Amino acid sequence: MSAENTVTFYLNAKMRRQAESGNQNFIGQMSAVLRAAGFDLAYDHNDELGRLQAMSRPGRSLFLMDDPVDTRGLTLRKTYVGPFWHIEKQSKRWDWPVARTEFDGSQVDPQRAQRFYRRWRSKLFWGEPKRGGFVFMPLQGRLSTRRSFQFCSPIDMIKATLQHEPKREIIATLHPSETYSDSEMDALTKLTETYDQLSVQTDKMDALLRDCDYVVTQNSSLGFHGYFLEKPLILFGKTDFHHIALNVDQMGVANAFAARAGHAPDYAAYLYWFLQKQAINAGRPETQTIIREALLRHGWPV
Repeated sequence: MSAENTVTFYLNAKMRRQAESGNQNFIGQMSAVLRAAGFDLAYDHNDELGRLQAMSRPGRSLFLMDDPVDTRGLTLRKTYVGPFWHIEKQSKRWDWPVARTEFDGSQVDPQRAQRFYRRWRSKLFWGEPKRGGFVFMPLQGRLSTRRSFQFCSPIDMIKATLQHEPKREIIATLHPSETYSDSEMDALTKLTETYDQLSVQTDKMDALLRDCDYVVTQNSSLGFHGYFLEKPLILFGKTDFHHIALNVDQMGVANAFAARAGHAPDYAAYLYWFLQKQAINAGRPETQTIIREALLRHGWPV
């Protein structure tokens, strides 16, 4: 095996086991393209030690969800649902080409879009969506900090929503993979004690998404999932699925909330465009051709 001609996949433990046993479809499709181009393949963990080793390895690299360590690497990331993936130069989704590409629903075949939309909605969700008279707010991490991609901190997002949504109940949820500090929890408790309309919980997110009137979040993937249920989305952060959302960074907070009542984008056309046209569908017969084209755009000799 030539070290210079080796592509190493840096994956989490579960996906590495699947990839090495040939049971991860997208990695398998990529592997077929790379082997056909003459590359050898290797696998490592996407952890601190793996990244340190990647810096000294002469070959190319593919990192799951994280930035590559040098210009010879790329990022792999699942596109929220199903078999859809992206291959990009870096991990910040709000800087991906799709985020800068204009969505034009008139260029999407409406019949194909509807078939696609109905199929994936039935796969992803159970029960008929309704408008239950409340706002769903999926929180992420670092509640008291305004990060570079955010309009304001999550705590300030809650305060802004309370100011501009005086009637509906607001149900915020904590992210199951985040660890929250005592000060963050104290800030949330203070808000729930001050405002009766605000509550915080840790479960039943699918039901909350299905039954809410609309979604407010920084850039949680649950906002994207809400498109399948035709839930209006107000974003307080940058993301790649911003095109049909109400973005406070562009519109201002008051205007975004005011526009929500009449907000009815073509969800089916957007989801078809975003997933089928802008991402890589690993379940299609032409997947390897699309992967090869993506790698060529990034300058890989395939």
